[in-house]
Amino acid sequence: MAERHHATLQDASISSGDKVTLHAWLLTPRNPNGNAVILLHGLSDNRIGMTGYAELMLEHHYAVLLPDARAHGASGGALATYGLLERNDIRQWFEWLTKHLQSACVYGLGESMGAAQLLQATGESHFCDVAAESPFSNFHEIAYDRVGQFIHTGPWLGRTLFRPVIELAFAYGRWKYDLDLSAVSPESTVAVTTTPILLIHGQKDGNIPVRHSERIAVRNPKIVLWEIPHTDHCGAISTAREEFESRVIAWFEEHRRPVPDCLTLSRPTAKC
Repeated sequence: MAERHHATLQDASISSGDKVTLHAWLLTPRNPNGNAVILLHGLSDNRIGMTGYAELMLEHHYAVLLPDARAHGASGGALATYGLLERNDIRQWFEWLTKHLQSACVYGLGESMGAAQLLQATGESHFCDVAAESPFSNFHEIAYDRVGQFIHTGPWLGRTLFRPVIELAFAYGRWKYDLDLSAVSPESTVAVTTTPILLIHGQKDGNIPVRHSERIAVRNPKIVLWEIPHTDHCGAISTAREEFESRVIAWFEEHRRPVPDCLTLSRPTAKC
């Protein structure tokens, strides 16, 4: 893919605040537009799952960073924390990318778990804007869904009969791992963020129902929500590829900053 688009491909790594080594690929187009995008994958996936989105961004001359989330792919870490620790990981990647490429704008695009982590990171990082597809609204709500999906009842069972079990699981996480998963809440972060947010969600999402994005959207009147008919989990690029591309790129372009001439040179690390 890098060869097709005449882009350079290089390995990148950082050490997180809790001393976990995180790995990524950086793709830099031959004719950069001076901006960059961080692409964040879903649960049980890795950066390879985002290469289709990377190719789309390269076609529009964006530099692309594809990290492996902690406890995924080549990155270290014993546990995924769904944004509790990852929000700081993303902030560090943001700072690394800003220093390494000196981009005029850094954008974010996340899918599923990566979308939820990205939304929580808007409270930590100064993205020009972000696009998030199929995020969950908070960890309690997705836990209710998971119980219902297991026995095909919907989220009501998790909210009622199984609620004590879920609360016990949250308490165990605090005791065993010192992780307060009740604080994992993209909707709470976006309620106070100033980062422009485009939410994307399939109306037929059987993994994370569309009500999650609807809950997030009502917390901030500046959020734009695009619901796609006849589309399952993270399926926009498959069922509505041209519209997905046009909407996301237009969203990025709408919030871009002026790009200094030195950032569009063939060597994007040139000092401005």
